[in-house]
Amino acid sequence: MDGTVTLQNAHLRMRVDPQGGTLLDLFSLRHQHAVLRTGKGQAVGDCALFPMLPVANRVAGNRFTLQGDEVVLPKHCADERFFLHGDGWLKRWDLVAVAGDKCVLRLRSRLACGYDYLAELHYQLDDTTLKASLAITHLGERPMLYGCGFHPFFVFDAQNTVQFSASGYWPEDEQHLPLAWQEKIPGPANFAYAQFGEDAWLNVGYSGWSGKAVIQRDVMKITLLAQTPWLMLFRMSGGEFLCLEPQSHPVNAHHMAGQPGLQVLAQGESCHFAMQIIVD
Repeated sequence: MDGTVTLQNAHLRMRVDPQGGTLLDLFSLRHQHAVLRTGKGQAVGDCALFPMLPVANRVAGNRFTLQGDEVVLPKHCADERFFLHGDGWLKRWDLVAVAGDKCVLRLRSRLACGYDYLAELHYQLDDTTLKASLAITHLGERPMLYGCGFHPFFVFDAQNTVQFSASGYWPEDEQHLPLAWQEKIPGPANFAYAQFGEDAWLNVGYSGWSGKAVIQRDVMKITLLAQTPWLMLFRMSGGEFLCLEPQSHPVNAHHMAGQPGLQVLAQGESCHFAMQIIVD
């Protein structure tokens, strides 16, 4: 047995894999169509959705300063330069509760750089909605800086459009780190009106996101909701997927003034993040 569990209600079906705390698929029974891409879980990131913690995306130099001390992040197998998306999506979680339409997973992680945490991940099918929530409690004696998010892979091809509003965006450099923020968003990256965009590489972060994005495919409407002003978008030519990643902080917030969206947690303190995917 591979350890995966299938959860279902009258509208949706999903498979949960404790490896990485991932979803391997999300399928609409009403539309008989995949909402998220199907993964096999045989390689890093080969999934439909994964949690990002205790950082989302990349940190310049793979290090940051906290209360006057330099924190050097580890590297891992998913990226040669960065502690990409943290370690939660690479480790095996404990499946601590399962019901017909929901489950709870937990992860205990200790890293030499100072991250020492207990994470709890909830997935639930509630009517036509997937609800995903994450809670992280810091257990180390010294405070640490936390951020998180979710990384879903929506099925997306020329039959789809996506729409969301934002106040500006960060284009990326050659290391996939953000360049200077721009208020004017170029056409292929501007989804203020519903469009497919371009079948090309796009890996950018948005600020001033309304917290809502809508993907339309024929009669199937998918709505992403999250209470954060920061959204990451990733697509690649021929990929037939679109990643819309709600994050608690912008990419490389560790090096921005005020470290927006990040939280310093003392021992016993927690942070929380939630996302919903509604399928109509």
